[in-house]
Amino acid sequence: MTKDEQEFHNKIARLGCCACFKDGIINTYVSIHHIEGRTKKGAQMKVLALCAEHHQTGGEEAPAIHPWKARFEAKYGTQEDLLAETIRRLA
Repeated sequence: MTKDEQEFHNKIARLGCCACFKDGIINTYVSIHHIEGRTKKGAQMKVLALCAEHHQTGGEEAPAIHPWKARFEAKYGTQEDLLAETIRRLA
């Protein structure tokens, strides 16, 4: 990972979970979710900050993107839209 990519990850992590934010909650205990995997060119800039619940452990109230991508996106928007919103919040 380049210095710029690491800086981007750090900045979005400081914003907190993008799904919690849409629920009106600030949760800065997050991990980085790669939208298109980790190895594609540019993949390190196509990421979201997600809490554990929205990333992998959530259920009915807070669907996790793994394994309920369709339910997650139905509630919070597409991953691409969330990335665009995150970038706007950084500005």
